Amino acid sequence: FSAEQEAQALRKAMKGFGTDEDAIIEALTKLNVSQRQQVLITYKSTIGRDLIDDLKSELSGNFERVIIGLMTPTTMYDVHELRRALKGAGTDEGCLIEILASRTNAEIRHINENYKLQYGSSLEDDIVSDTSSMFRRVLVSLATGNRDEGTFVDEGLAQQDAQSLYEAGEKKWGTDEVQFMSILCTRNKSHLLRVFDVYRGIANKDITESIKSEMSGDLEDALLAVVKCLRNKPAYFAERLYKSMKGLGTDDSTLIRVMVSRSEIDMLYIRREFLAMYGKSLHSFIKGDCSGDYRKVLLRLCGG
Repeated sequence: FSAEQEAQALRKAMKGFGTDEDAIIEALTKLNVSQRQQVLITYKSTIGRDLIDDLKSELSGNFERVIIGLMTPTTMYDVHELRRALKGAGTDEGCLIEILASRTNAEIRHINENYKLQYGSSLEDDIVSDTSSMFRRVLVSLATGNRDEGTFVDEGLAQQDAQSLYEAGEKKWGTDEVQFMSILCTRNKSHLLRVFDVYRGIANKDITESIKSEMSGDLEDALLAVVKCLRNKPAYFAERLYKSMKGLGTDDSTLIRVMVSRSEIDMLYIRREFLAMYGKSLHSFIKGDCSGDYRKVLLRLCGG
């Protein structure tokens, strides 16, 4: 890997009349996120221009969004997406849920620090001013990045938690959402997986079924996302991708965000889950749903 060679190749792809999109796709998708950052710095020092500005002036639409996403450091990409979800036209609840339910404590802490530096307000304050009621409380809880990350399962507590969830929902008229939130958003993964097993025995149904029947709207989506991410994160992202493309029209924001943010983390696993869940490959789904350079770059990120 030579940052200088890549920088020159990118400059060549954009210089003069017309843009060589294939060369840009080729150059950027074969590098990892830290190499792309090196290219960014080298481009400025050897060519004296800003690579992001050059890319923005040469590209457009969804293709541009993917390329700029690839050029953004991982944490900053999440920060920009959260900000767009909160401060854009209307609130993109799906984006808020997806990022906050799926990132680790350390990732959430980095997001909080960078969000504050970038925008001068805290992520929590912006969530509070832009969302409401119980949904707001779940997001605030997730945004503290304070989940127990141990692996210890306290059998007694697991029984108690399962019973509390049952009594907070299925057993009573109305739902005690706070109980759901405090257990689902703070306990460690191994412990919760055990709680879900015990719960099935007590309630005679899966925890996800109970959440669906007891909650609605954004709160339901948020708690379901928490459960799905604890059980199988790649399957959660496979479902996000499937829903972004199935039916009429494409939810490009979600498609782009998942493809860019997971491309170096668990894309192989996401592809495997996608095929198992939907009987079609992610590759064929993208191929049938997108076109042009946008399709090309997404297929490169998908691989296979």
